[in-house]
Amino acid sequence: MSPLGHKRSFDTDAQIVDNRTHQNRRHFEVQQINTEFGLLSVVDEPTYSFKSQDNARSYEIEVLLTPDTPISVHGIALNGSGIMVVGAGGGCSSVHGHSALVLDDKLYLAVGDHVACLAFTLPHRLVWSTQVDMATCFGIHWEHGRGALISHGELEISRLSLEGQLMWQASGADVFSEAFRLLPDHIEAVDFNRTVYRLDYATGEARDS
Repeated sequence: MSPLGHKRSFDTDAQIVDNRTHQNRRHFEVQQINTEFGLLSVVDEPTYSFKSQDNARSYEIEVLLTPDTPISVHGIALNGSGIMVVGAGGGCSSVHGHSALVLDDKLYLAVGDHVACLAFTLPHRLVWSTQVDMATCFGIHWEHGRGALISHGELEISRLSLEGQLMWQASGADVFSEAFRLLPDHIEAVDFNRTVYRLDYATGEARDS
């Protein structure tokens, strides 16, 4: 029997997100990624209660990234079994096509105001976590050609090393609530006022064009 027992499965009553788009992200509840370890599911868990036996889904490991009550909680399942649930403070993040990405044997997860790195290899565990925004991390992105791990935050765009160190952060005149793209020669972010920012991958500095 699955560790989930008779509790709700990870794809029931949830709209599945592929990784081709993050448009309308607030309408989605589950992100699925095919990995060498099997099918990974990232699930929004807004009603999850830590240290409780009464949750709809159960997880092997609970990780709290805040000393306070978490605002955002996302669950991680591998092949239908809940392996880890992560809660964080800051703003409320949702689950969509850029909530998580997989590189080798690691999962990089955007949750609340943090990016968390989780290990697929046994024992499943939190490798590191970094606060990347004063409000909310909207998503995590990877630019393969430059080896760049980029956080799309509400207030800040950040580049992280694969070890979780902040390499740079860039802010704008307003929140980065509009379009966000990784282009070949720069990062493009658009704020609430439709101002377009073109950020250098190496330094995070804004370009004029």
